[in-house]
Amino acid sequence: MSRIYLSAPDVGSAEREMVDRAIASNWIAPVGPDLDAFEADVASITGRTHAVGVSSGTAALHLALQEVGVERGDTVVVSTLTFAAPANAATYLGATPIFVDSDRSTWQLSPDLLEEELSARAAGGQMPKAVVAVDVYGQCADYDRLIPVLQRFGVALVEDAAEALGATYRGSPAGSFGSFAALSFNGNKIVTTSGGGMVLCSDEEAARRVRYLATQAREPLPHYEHREVGYNYRLSNLLAAFGRGQLITLPERIARRRTINKRYREALKGAPGISFMPVAAYGEPNFWLTCITVDPNEAGTDRERLRLHLESADIESRPTWKPMHLQPVFADAPRRVDGTSEHLFEHGLCLPSGSGIDDGQLDRVIDALLEGLPATS
Repeated sequence: MSRIYLSAPDVGSAEREMVDRAIASNWIAPVGPDLDAFEADVASITGRTHAVGVSSGTAALHLALQEVGVERGDTVVVSTLTFAAPANAATYLGATPIFVDSDRSTWQLSPDLLEEELSARAAGGQMPKAVVAVDVYGQCADYDRLIPVLQRFGVALVEDAAEALGATYRGSPAGSFGSFAALSFNGNKIVTTSGGGMVLCSDEEAARRVRYLATQAREPLPHYEHREVGYNYRLSNLLAAFGRGQLITLPERIARRRTINKRYREALKGAPGISFMPVAAYGEPNFWLTCITVDPNEAGTDRERLRLHLESADIESRPTWKPMHLQPVFADAPRRVDGTSEHLFEHGLCLPSGSGIDDGQLDRVIDALLEGLPATS
């Protein structure tokens, strides 16, 4: 039996055709018509007027934070339940991340804890320069509650929509919130370019600045001239061609992941000790990953034993994000936490959710899950 991966790339004929066409045209350099078209398509999908293709989601966050004015000595509030990228990007600029916990009802950045943190910072005269709200596991943060708080304190919002392309919040697309938003096209995302990302904004001058910095801050002269330090961050035309092929089937990818989520919920309905990540009433996720929590007192097993049982069947699963405030590299960083993300990490498990998983493979995962849950037998 072949291994079942957590979220493997799902590649069809359109991607091959797009890449073959780009190769035939000899547009394989860092820029070209496919990159222009890919940026325009992603901007349209996310409700933005501008998009800049870059080499990774981390690069997108780095540029976004730089453009909202983050500098050495500043602080940046970051969701603690996430991948390291937003905290790393803040650190690249010499800023200190402040980690804020999740809302138990959504797993997203807690508006209440954020307000507490900003109130305390305002009282001490040490306001953060920005807040990075992460749309965790393909579900948007609660922007109707977050944005008024940020506006009251005058703090910039950067939306980390790396996991959420195609999701919506009250009808608005993921990536449409904040001064800037960032996307990732890493190999495990719902749309991939193998590696890549996108900076989204709705300000022409801001987009020009991001594109300039991402292209080594080269001045528009016939020779190479640089008046600022830039970055080698541009997405290549060849990878953008691949991404254009992926975008064609984005609705089908979301629909398949939604179906997979539904199948898991039906199969584990009533299973003692098993709960799913809540779907917030305010929007529609893209169901990037289906995540459960395992209560060992009721399930007859714990998260890690269940993960190892799946691994013994050659099925990849993964603990939910280890909170950033528990990472050794950020052990001394300030945080405002209430135990939610720590509980989710201790008990949470991400299940295989890729849109390329067929029904037979899904049956195999479900059978293995049920076998690994003694309380269901």
